[in-house]
Amino acid sequence: MLEHGGRLRSAAREFGLPLEQWLDLSTGLAPYHWPIPPLAQSVWSRLPETDDGLSELAEHYYRAPRALPVAGSQAAIQALPLLRKPSRVGILEPTYAEHRLAWQRAGHEVRSVSVASLSDALDQLDVLVVVNPNNPTAQSLSSELLLSWHQRLAEQGGWLVVDEAFMDPTPNLSLAPSSQLPGLIVLRSLGKFFGLAGVRLGFVLAAPELLLALEEHLGPWAVSGPARAVGKLVLADSRTQELWRRRLMMDTARLDQLLNDAGLQSGGGCGLFQWRELEQAQAKRLYVALAQRGVLVRLFKDIAGLRFGLPRSEGEWQRLEHSLLESLKELA
Repeated sequence: MLEHGGRLRSAAREFGLPLEQWLDLSTGLAPYHWPIPPLAQSVWSRLPETDDGLSELAEHYYRAPRALPVAGSQAAIQALPLLRKPSRVGILEPTYAEHRLAWQRAGHEVRSVSVASLSDALDQLDVLVVVNPNNPTAQSLSSELLLSWHQRLAEQGGWLVVDEAFMDPTPNLSLAPSSQLPGLIVLRSLGKFFGLAGVRLGFVLAAPELLLALEEHLGPWAVSGPARAVGKLVLADSRTQELWRRRLMMDTARLDQLLNDAGLQSGGGCGLFQWRELEQAQAKRLYVALAQRGVLVRLFKDIAGLRFGLPRSEGEWQRLEHSLLESLKELA
């Protein structure tokens, strides 16, 4: 199993601090609590039904022709490689490591590619996997560039898989409206933007034939009744969605400025986190110094840098700034 953000209990044991004393900025999730009312008893006692309107709400929210609910986009990441015969798969890296692992486990030939190398590499690929905005570097690629890659792949029966888990704050950059194109597969997650990672709900946006094959592979009742009920509530709440986007974009701009003012200026960000490039040893030392003060950020083993999530309250903002300045001063 690969490591992910949010391993707060593990950090608490490692650094000897109680859970309640931590500021967890390691996940890249929206830090606010979405207002979820009590759910009807029937969603707990009845089997889930797929004609409950969830897909239609998702299609409207994502502006996509078709949407298949899945148990988090991770379920699709693991299942999609099983729908193809052995293929040559390019992963635009560095990125979310579960993509590489899933394709390798399914027996595909996997190679790392870069934006600069893709013009030459595309003709040797059957599948290209891109995370946009990227996790953890926050690199964002234009729709025009991605669609040009898709066209070349589709001409030879290939796939372009675009993981848009962090796209919700900037929906105008999404490929969802084009997801009916053969060979284009867009993954979306309810957990990041809505701050509901525990619900385990995501969506696959693609042509009907591919969605049918994926649905048959996943089997019946792939998404729980409570998850479907929560999904319908939040996808229909356009007013809160707009407020969320504005707040997230203001907060990520504030985090960007805070990190820049502290001297961490090399990197990038999206609406849900900021990334800062650091030498591997320097990143490890800063991670430890912050953790010793009860501030958990995300350290990556093979990528030189740290990912910072968004604080929730003014007190958390002040704590992050104070802990960061103290840590950098200690390491200077």
